[in-house]
Amino acid sequence: MKKMLSIVISAYNEEGNVKELHRQLKLVLKDIGLAHEIIFVDDGSRDRTLLYCYELQKSDPAVKIVRLTKNFGHETAMIAGMDYSRGDAVVFMDADLQHPPRYIADMVKLWQGGEKIVLTKRRSNADAKRGLLRPFYKILSKIYYWGLNFLSDVKIPEATPDFRLIDREYIEFLKKFQEQDSMFRGTLSLICDVSKLPVIEFDAPARLSGESKYNFIKSARLALDSVFQFSIRPLYLAMWFAVILGTLSVILGSYVIIERFLLSHPAPGYATIVSAITFTGAVILFVLAIIGMYIGKIHIEVKKRALYFAEYFSRDEKQVSK
Repeated sequence: MKKMLSIVISAYNEEGNVKELHRQLKLVLKDIGLAHEIIFVDDGSRDRTLLYCYELQKSDPAVKIVRLTKNFGHETAMIAGMDYSRGDAVVFMDADLQHPPRYIADMVKLWQGGEKIVLTKRRSNADAKRGLLRPFYKILSKIYYWGLNFLSDVKIPEATPDFRLIDREYIEFLKKFQEQDSMFRGTLSLICDVSKLPVIEFDAPARLSGESKYNFIKSARLALDSVFQFSIRPLYLAMWFAVILGTLSVILGSYVIIERFLLSHPAPGYATIVSAITFTGAVILFVLAIIGMYIGKIHIEVKKRALYFAEYFSRDEKQVSK
């Protein structure tokens, strides 16, 4: 039986990119020669992204549409597309054309050669060279991944986007994960050693249209979610903060006692005491914040809420599911 390839594309306000992306994909898929489906996941777009996807579907029966009823986020959009995919392998990519479709041919070649998962690595990003952070982009990126991997038990390789191919065997296993705060890259690291997977390097071109949806705040939030989702290391760091603070308090107390009773030279003023109390309070609040983050994650996960609500459209059927 001829194998089938699924392309899952997460799209949020990408009206200026979806048609060109579809054109490039069809050229690549024609050369590959496999049966295929192209699944556009509209993540609650506020522009004409969904309308253009409908137009593409009218002319191409391979186009399928998953319409999320609101903006659930990039990670959830990919999961929704994965749930509806039917291919023997699934390629995940964004709709902004910064994941060049031509590299899909290389992924498929490796997959046909026996590889179950194929990753990509971004050598450079044309869009990252613009803006106020231009001189600091690479430094900030390295700090981001260093901090993420230092605090997390799950290691995530630097500059490896969600542009990847995953075999159906692993897709079915990934579908068993029912987590509210999901991170695809981290979840994949839980089930295999990503350092041993084949990697295709590429240069990300500038966006054809629109702007990146990930600003510094969203990236920082994603990093924090990743740490708290895959590791309890921050709790150990909090414990060591408490140990260090306790040790410093004992040393400071001993110093005050020696100064007062043995050397008969009492420490003047209350500056030392006030500083110690302020520092102690800050550390306590920091530790409580870490514990609160974990409790909040538990609170959300135990509710077992549906991850998303979506409508599925193809030329032949329409489904509604959570």
